Amino acid sequence: MTSEETLEAIHTVLSDHMMHPHLDGFGPEARLNEDLYLDSVLILQIFLNLELEYGLSVPEEAIARQDVQTVADLVALYQPKAAATVIPSFPMTGGTTDEGVHGEAYYDIKVHCFVSCVCDGLKRRGLDHRPFYFGVWDAKFALSDRFQLLYHAPEISQEFFRAWFQRLYGVTVREWYDPDISKSDNLAVMLDLVRRRPDTGSVMVMLDMFHLPERENKFNQNPFPHYLMLQETVDPDTWFVHDPDYRWEGEITRDKVVHAVMQPTVGGGYVFDNAEAHAPAAEDLKAFFEACFIRDNNPLVDSMHQIVTAHLEGRGGIDLSDLAAAVRELPVITIRKYAYEHGFAFFWRALKLPAREFEGWCDEIEALVQALKTLHYDCMKLSQTGERALAAPVFERLAEADRIEAKLKCKLAEIFDLWCDQNIPADAPMLKRVAR
Repeated sequence: MTSEETLEAIHTVLSDHMMHPHLDGFGPEARLNEDLYLDSVLILQIFLNLELEYGLSVPEEAIARQDVQTVADLVALYQPKAAATVIPSFPMTGGTTDEGVHGEAYYDIKVHCFVSCVCDGLKRRGLDHRPFYFGVWDAKFALSDRFQLLYHAPEISQEFFRAWFQRLYGVTVREWYDPDISKSDNLAVMLDLVRRRPDTGSVMVMLDMFHLPERENKFNQNPFPHYLMLQETVDPDTWFVHDPDYRWEGEITRDKVVHAVMQPTVGGGYVFDNAEAHAPAAEDLKAFFEACFIRDNNPLVDSMHQIVTAHLEGRGGIDLSDLAAAVRELPVITIRKYAYEHGFAFFWRALKLPAREFEGWCDEIEALVQALKTLHYDCMKLSQTGERALAAPVFERLAEADRIEAKLKCKLAEIFDLWCDQNIPADAPMLKRVAR
C-alpha cells in the first residue's frame, strides 16, 4: 500500500470497524493521544484490524513499543524504509548520552501514582527514593469473579506502602479521606487541608483522571483513579496541581479538579510533611525488600495464565470474545515492571558493580515489558478472531515473560545478598515486618 492508501485504511478502521467517535481532526499531523483520544489499547486495536482486514502487519517490536505520536508516524510503520543508524538509549538517564548507573542523572520512571507522590518529597530533600520501588514491580492488583484483570479495586489499599514509607523514611502519612462520611464532608476536609498546607506539606487526593480532560491520559481508562497533589494559588478559583507520576505540574481551574474528585468512582487521600524525612536504616531496607520480594513465582504472569485459561474453557459464562475486555488494564500493570530498574540501580550503585553489566539488565527489564505488551496484542487477536489455534502464541508469550522475570529476580536476590553481607551485621536483630 502507498502512504495515502494506508492513511485511508487507518481512517476506515477507526470509523467503520472501531466506531471511534473522535475523528474530526483526523489527518497525518493529528496526535494520537491528545487529538484523537487513542490510548495504548486502541492503538493495538488499530494494528490488529489493519492485520485482519487489510493483511497489513508491522514488526513485533513496533507492536510492543508503540513508539508513535501522530497518524503520520502510524502510517510510516507500514512503509518500506532503509536501515537506520541505531542510536543507543539509556533508560536510567533518559537520553542518548549515558552517565552510567554511577552518575548523578537517571531516568525517573512513572509506574505507581501513590509511590510517586510520597517519593516526590524525598527527591526534593536529596534522599534516594529508589529503594521504595522494591514494592512496585509486584504491587497488588485484583482479579474479578469474571476473570478480569484490575489495577484498582475496593480490596486494594495503600496501607502496605503507607506503613513502610513511615517506617523507612520517618514520614507520618495520615489518611484524611473517610469512606464512612459523605463525599461532600470529605471535600470539606480536603479544602481545609489545602488551605492550611505548610510549605513542606503535601495534600494527596485520588481523583478520576477521565474527568480531567486537560491532563494527558495515556491509558484513556474510564474510570481512571489516580493520586496527585494539590495546593492553592494567588487566584482562589485556580489550584496548582502536581502530578509526580506523570511528571506534570500546572494550574487547573479549581472547580474542574473538584468535579474529578467528587466522582463516585474514586475516594482517597493522604497528607504528610516532607520535612520529617530522613534516610532509612539498612536493617529496615533489608526487611522491606524481604517483605516485598516474591521469589518463587510471578503473580502477573500467573494471573494472566488463569485469565486466558478461564476464557478458553468458558468458565462462568465467559468466552473468548470477552478476553480483550478482561485484559484491557494489563498496560497499566505492565509498566510497574520498570520499577526493577530502580531496584537494580540502588544495589548496583551501592555495590559499585560495572555499569556496562547494569545496562544489560536494563535490556532484560525492557524485554519483559515488551513481552507483556506483545502478550496483550496476542490476547486481543485471540479474542477478536475466536480462533483457538491462536492460544498457542499466547501461552508461549506467557512462558517467555515468566522466564525473563524469573531471571531478573534471581539476579536481584544475588545482589541483595551481597548488599546485606556488606551492610547488615551478622548479629543484627530480626525486625518486625509490616504485613503485605
